Amino acid sequence: MAKIKLVHHREKCIGCNVCFEASPRNWKINEEDGKADLIGGKETKKGVFVKEISLAELAENKEAEENCPMGIIDIVK
Repeated sequence: MAKIKLVHHREKCIGCNVCFEASPRNWKINEEDGKADLIGGKETKKGVFVKEISLAELAENKEAEENCPMGIIDIVK
């Protein structure tokens, strides 16, 4: 099965909470700056976090990707 990667461009986050509402097991809101954190994400370059997700997590994160008003969540298959 192909790997599915969830990519978050955190620096552009406005803390709207859409990602957390769609998938609380993958997202949390940082209490210090109010931006979303990708739980278990690894910073690959400044402000860009990547995490591998399962097929079972795809639909909820697709919802987050589609509804993020800043367009800073990407799913890469």
